[in-house]
Amino acid sequence: MGQELQGRSRRKCRIRKKLTGNAERPRMTVFRSARHIYVQVVDDMKGNTLAATSTRHKGLTIEGVKTEQAKSVGESIAKQCLSKGINKVVFDRNGYIYHGRIKALADAAREAGLEF
Repeated sequence: MGQELQGRSRRKCRIRKKLTGNAERPRMTVFRSARHIYVQVVDDMKGNTLAATSTRHKGLTIEGVKTEQAKSVGESIAKQCLSKGINKVVFDRNGYIYHGRIKALADAAREAGLEF
């Protein structure tokens, strides 16, 4: 395992010890690859994914640099959550540093009406 991956997995475990999502306040988790960004809203008590979207989602038009793509994914997940009656979520950055694409996604979701 590369050193960066070991560091992220350690941070991920440390974060996940403290965060859980339930029906009232589900967990919004982010995965970032080199090309795409994926978001899921999960109810950890039941083990259900309540909403999900990514840059690979067919109904989403994605253009621009990766930070702009993350913003549109953040807006999309917020719209999905609000349509399902989810107003508040717990943000799980999944071990990634809160910077760049992760921050852009979170800020866009907040601006679209989702509370963290």
